[in-house]
Amino acid sequence: MMMVCSLVFSQSDQVFKVTLDAGHGGHDFGAAYNGHVEKNIALAVVLKVGKILEAHPKVSVIYTRKTDVFIDLIERANIANRANANIFVSIHCNANRNTAADGTETYVMGMTKIASNLEASKKENAVVTLEKDYQRKYEGFDPNSPETMIGFTLMQEEYLDNSISLASKIQNGFAALGKKVRGGGVKQAPFMVLHKAYMPRVLIEMGFISNYVEGNILASEEGQDDIAKAIADAIISYKNEYFGGEESEVIKPSQRMAENSEDSAASTKSVIDEPKKSNQPNSDVVFKVQLAVSRRKLELAPKNFKGLKDISMIPVGKNYKYFYGQTSDYEISRNLLNEAKAKGFDSAFLVAFKNGNEIDIQEAIK
Repeated sequence: MMMVCSLVFSQSDQVFKVTLDAGHGGHDFGAAYNGHVEKNIALAVVLKVGKILEAHPKVSVIYTRKTDVFIDLIERANIANRANANIFVSIHCNANRNTAADGTETYVMGMTKIASNLEASKKENAVVTLEKDYQRKYEGFDPNSPETMIGFTLMQEEYLDNSISLASKIQNGFAALGKKVRGGGVKQAPFMVLHKAYMPRVLIEMGFISNYVEGNILASEEGQDDIAKAIADAIISYKNEYFGGEESEVIKPSQRMAENSEDSAASTKSVIDEPKKSNQPNSDVVFKVQLAVSRRKLELAPKNFKGLKDISMIPVGKNYKYFYGQTSDYEISRNLLNEAKAKGFDSAFLVAFKNGNEIDIQEAIK
């Protein structure tokens, strides 16, 4: 897999542009259960998120819709593209014939072959059939077969790291509300609305409208307020880390620890070195925890990483990616991720390498 750097912006005086997309609308109701309608809930939450964001200086909000109207999937992405938005956030409710299903999911654009992820994208992509002349507009894309998108030319790699970071922050916000996060991590799926947006982008399933209890929470004013604040806080955290306002959490001077008496060379290394081998069958696959991306080259010492040892770094263009730990055991890598988050690296996430090259995390797990 080609190594691509996360996007980091150094001019904190720039306006940070957020495109908010309320799923469905108009004659496209989305899911409807127990008197609750997805298009209405999605719009209500988007407007609440927008109101919170608009109160922040140097944040501009672009809406794909602010009323109950139908917007083509490709036009939703084009609205963000024309605005030159920094991020695109599409907000939806989930549904399942199994009305006991509950929890939140956050997706980034990806070519997964996981059946449940493909089913989720199939459901959302089916909206294109409500558009006029959709076969021509979407170049023969079959919404009933998301795998057909695999052959499309994508720009996903350029924005994947940033998309995962934003999605991770949103998931952390939901978890802090006590919400169940399904699947234990950020998911990838071929959503058409994400495919056409050329910037870091995520699709949020706020919960299951088909679940009686969760549906009532999604439709309530209090429930929507909580969800909106979690999403808005995640967006602001992402903006501060990658765009400006505050430095990336890895290099905030106020958070640096006192000098560690240990020899930093003994407790750190470079990711460019050969990965450690183990006696496990898949020892050529190594998991690491990505902590942050910065334009600053830091000494790989615990004092600069909130006391974490075993730090590694990859220079990518003008930026530097910083990682914590490495292991060929996925379960151990999950523990390392939890350790990083406990130290305050809320947006940390797992990455995988095979023979020194970064690979898709799902492929590595397999």
